[in-house]
Parts: sequence; C-alpha cells; structure tokens
Amino acid sequence: MHSCNACNKRASHCPSARWDSPKRREFLAMIAGLGAASPFAAGLLKAQPPPAPNPVRQEWLDLHKEPVLEPSLPIIDPHHHLWVRGAWRYLIDELLADTGSGHNIVATVFVQARSMERDSGPVDMRPVGETEFVNGVAAMCASGYCGKTRVAAGIVGQADLRLGHRAEPVLTALMRAGGDRFRGIRHITAWDADTSLNNPAYPAGPGLLGDKTFREGFALLGKHGLSFDAWLYHPQIGELGDLAGAFPGTRIVLNHCGGPIGSGAYQGKRVEVFPKWQASIKALAAHPNVFVKVGGLGQAINGIGLNDLTEPPSSEVLASTFRPYVETCIEAFGAARCMFESNFPVDKVSYSYPVFWNACRLLAKNASQSEKADLFSATAARFYRLTGVVI
Repeated sequence: MHSCNACNKRASHCPSARWDSPKRREFLAMIAGLGAASPFAAGLLKAQPPPAPNPVRQEWLDLHKEPVLEPSLPIIDPHHHLWVRGAWRYLIDELLADTGSGHNIVATVFVQARSMERDSGPVDMRPVGETEFVNGVAAMCASGYCGKTRVAAGIVGQADLRLGHRAEPVLTALMRAGGDRFRGIRHITAWDADTSLNNPAYPAGPGLLGDKTFREGFALLGKHGLSFDAWLYHPQIGELGDLAGAFPGTRIVLNHCGGPIGSGAYQGKRVEVFPKWQASIKALAAHPNVFVKVGGLGQAINGIGLNDLTEPPSSEVLASTFRPYVETCIEAFGAARCMFESNFPVDKVSYSYPVFWNACRLLAKNASQSEKADLFSATAARFYRLTGVVI
C-alpha cells in the first residue's frame, strides 16, 4: 500500500497520497485540458484536497551562503532519495541543483523511499516500480546528458523480508529492474515503545531483526550478493549486532549514525541518550561486516532542532553540533568503514547541500589523505561496488 512519510499516514487516510495517485494526476491533467472556464472542470478541481506542503524552506536556506571548501575533492553521496510526495518534489532537477552547487559529486547511491511504486499488481512486487524508475534516471545521467554526476550509480531497493523465502521472486525482479546498478535492500525496522515515533508505512514491531521468518528472507541477500541498509533507532543497535553476527558474510551498512532519538519520549534527553548510543556503536563496530553512514542528523526525530533556528546553520555550526556523533563513529569503525551521507532531501529541512559537505570537510580536517578519501568516496565505492565510477 502506498504511504506518505510526510504526514506519516496510510494511503487511505492521507490526502497527499490520494492526490499523488498516478491515475489521479492523469485525470486532473485531462480536466485541466477542458479549460478553467468549464464548470465541470472547476467543480471537480475544487473538490480535490490540497497537496501536503513541502517542508523545505528554500527562502530560509538562501539566507546563508558560504564558499565551497576543497571543491575538487571527489565525493560519492551514498544516500539520497527521489520522490514526489504531495507538493514535496525531489526528482532529477532538484537533485542536480544540489549536486551541482559547487562540490565535486562524482556519483550517488539512491536508497528506497516508497515513491513511484507500481499502483497495481501483487503488493509484494509493487516496490519494483521504484527501481525501474530510478534505473531509468540513472541511465539518463550515465549518458552524460545531465553532466558529470552519475546519479544512482548504485540502487538500493525495497523488499519485504518478512516474506521469508517468498521474498526470492521479489529480489529477482528487483535485480532485473535495476540491472548492474542494483546493489541491495533496505527494509526499515525502526520501532520504539513510544508509538508516536513509529511510521505506519513501515510496521516493524519489536524484535523484528531477530524474527525467524525475517531472517529467512535476510539470508537471501547473501545468496544473491546483495547488501543490507539498516534504518532503526538507537535502542535497536544491539539487535543489529546480533543479526550481523548471525550473517557474517552479508554486508550491512547502518544508516544515519544509528538513529539517536531526541524527540517523543526522548525529548530533552540527548545528554542521557548519548552514552547509551555511543556504547552501542562501539559494540556494533566489532562486527567487520558492518559499515556506517555518517549523516542523517538533520531529521526532526533526532531532536537537534537545526530547522528551528532563525537563520540556517553554517558549516561551522553543523560541524560543532555533529562532532561527538561523527567522531564516535569514525573512532569505532575507522574511516575505511565510514562514509559521509547527505540523506537529502530529508535533511534539507535543516541545512543546504553545499553547507553540509563543507561541514564534512571541517569534521575531516585532521584526517590523513587516505582517511579523507575513504570518508568522502572510497568506502562508498567499495561497499556498493561502484567499479565504473571514476574517483
């Protein structure tokens, strides 16, 4: 079923999800063709609910500009999305505007976002539509028509691993749809006892990573040489460690620094949460098949509140704010298993693309040349096997 992360509701209760139906867009285009003066068209258009607002405030982001640091340094952005969610549009034009804003973004990795899925056919197969769409975008960029950035050089799709062995035909279809760009699966397992933090689009429930049927589906990833992107909350990091230990041959990458929560039941408890998160990160790093994406801290769920500032943060502010989390991850995993990620457009609610990558430069200021290469491009290239990307 289609769902909307913007309002965190199921399709049947989400105005923007209904508005964004492909068939509805086609129908509205037909109505628009009748002309604004048509009473029939005017009546039907008036009856439609307005699209959900775009939470990115471009005019706010434009209040702060700064020169790009080390503009020649090659970057692979290993985590971004492409979607249409109500009025929130982030497709190739928006992405290229960000990747072309001054930094040397040589390639990107697309990660599933439940957009452009098929609107008919078996429910389990509907995520294949997203991979089909993204692979088309990637092919367009690979032609050189869109510039130097190889968008979606790696593709991470979605398959419901709770299907167990029945997930195999879904994986086969995804690999066929993504061709030689398809690299792995993200099955979101984020769950907390505070149900206000949970997204009904991804009904995980407690202990999913240890579930027998889920692990049956997970075992298929190793069989097909696929990796696993893990998005969960910090109290679940230990469960991911158990999974990594049970499947040492499957590559896993922890998304968004492991999801340290600072909202809901954790509001105002960042000082209390940090040492628990830190201990979990250090324990997880003992598993050599686990990597970590260093970023994703601009989300509201982290409770840092950058999007509430009067003016957008500078790279110095970001670097200072993120440093405890970034340094913990790099010290625990080493640069060879860490990769900076933008998590755009999700984190765009809190800062701009060039400012984020400037902050990463500041955070890596004391790194060696080889460590810097790992953090900005080489780790991502190795993990996602981006052999065709020139760094």
